[in-house]
Amino acid sequence: MVFSSLEFLCVFLPLVLLLHTAAPVRFRNPILLFFSLFFYAWGEPVYVLLMIFSIVMNFLFGRSIDRARENAGKKRILLTWDVILNLALLGVFKYTDFFIDNLNLILPVELPSAGIVLPIGISFFTFQAMSYVIDVYRDDAPVQENVLDFGLYISLFPQLIAGPIVRYSTVALEINHRTLSLKESAQGIQRFVIGLAKKVLLANNIGFLWSQLSATEDLSAVSAWLGAIAYAFQIYFDFSGYSDMAIGLGHILGFHFLENFDYPYISSSITEFWNRWHISLSTWFKEYVYIPLGGNRHGTAKQVRNILIVWLLTGFWHGASWNFILWGLYYGVFLLVEKFIVRRFQSKIPALFRHVGTLLIVLFGWVLFAFTETGDLFAYLGSLFGAHGFCDTTALYDLSTQALSLVILALAATPLPAKFGKTLRQKLQSKPALLLILELVWFLGLFAVCIAYLVDSTYNPFIYFRF
Repeated sequence: MVFSSLEFLCVFLPLVLLLHTAAPVRFRNPILLFFSLFFYAWGEPVYVLLMIFSIVMNFLFGRSIDRARENAGKKRILLTWDVILNLALLGVFKYTDFFIDNLNLILPVELPSAGIVLPIGISFFTFQAMSYVIDVYRDDAPVQENVLDFGLYISLFPQLIAGPIVRYSTVALEINHRTLSLKESAQGIQRFVIGLAKKVLLANNIGFLWSQLSATEDLSAVSAWLGAIAYAFQIYFDFSGYSDMAIGLGHILGFHFLENFDYPYISSSITEFWNRWHISLSTWFKEYVYIPLGGNRHGTAKQVRNILIVWLLTGFWHGASWNFILWGLYYGVFLLVEKFIVRRFQSKIPALFRHVGTLLIVLFGWVLFAFTETGDLFAYLGSLFGAHGFCDTTALYDLSTQALSLVILALAATPLPAKFGKTLRQKLQSKPALLLILELVWFLGLFAVCIAYLVDSTYNPFIYFRF
């Protein structure tokens, strides 16, 4: 079940909100936990047992580490085992077939594929659980003594499938002491509708173009670059829209999740891009991998090593395929070039050139990210560089029919719509009744259009569902 499905919007969500709001405070966490586990079990019911195992295991490790706070050696051993077991779960369920396939390539063996179905969102909830135990070990977060409340933290459905990855310290107080308010709920509903529109009206429409172009052989260079642009818009509005919906749902339920996107396509450097894209994942790797490895504290050589390790792992986190590893190292190399070479004269490069250069690097990176099959990847890369000609009538037709959509998408990927909305609210502050009516008409209309689109369309993928 995804947020942009009719089952979620018309049945699951109204039922959860009704019961959660009407229930006495002491019953709200059990209600949310039940529905969160049901939400997860909707896709693959058997894997809810895996999530429950992860909840219980990390809960017990957190309590054991807290009780051993005076024994540094025991704490370290407990933390080590927790990390090993979490990574083992992730390795078995996400990477088994990857290793089998590669062993078959390099060794004279023919091991059968394990055929393990990837548990939805396992990368997200595993990292979230590990961050809790590590933070308890560091005394950066309080230990949770109630396994059901801890289970709610891990399985909370708004951020379960695709994040943002929430640190326990961010929501520790709100798990047991959150309040519901009409103002917060209204803000949450608005944020949810905006995210739904980004996903359904923007990502799905441009994603259909990408699905057509990526499946077409012998593309001209113009068509291939148009496809890369389409995919870049699709993955941004798909993922940031989902994050908006998660944050909005959090507000409605009394939780405050941190922002996960900050208009990454307005960036003028790769460093800035990754400070704006999937912020919770970048922060996780910084806090739990880069800094523990030594960060930039032990000389240039180790800093280079640490950056490459982080980006190798970032790529591998995204999927069990060589293209993700290549994608991670691709960004690791560009970040190193930017940090140690380009930075010296970056201020002398005109802002427009820096922005365009960053976008070209990002677009090429998305092509690496999109194709898990090596043959398909290299075929598309060939098209990007003109292996089948520069332009043709198909490319011109696609450009002419998609021109307006591309303009709308480009504007929507900037802060301009938000600034316009803020300015309009400020001008109408003296007329609160008119402002309320306009907001109701706008958000109800936007929601109705999204529902109509979902009823009429069968194309509703979610890219990060596989991670």
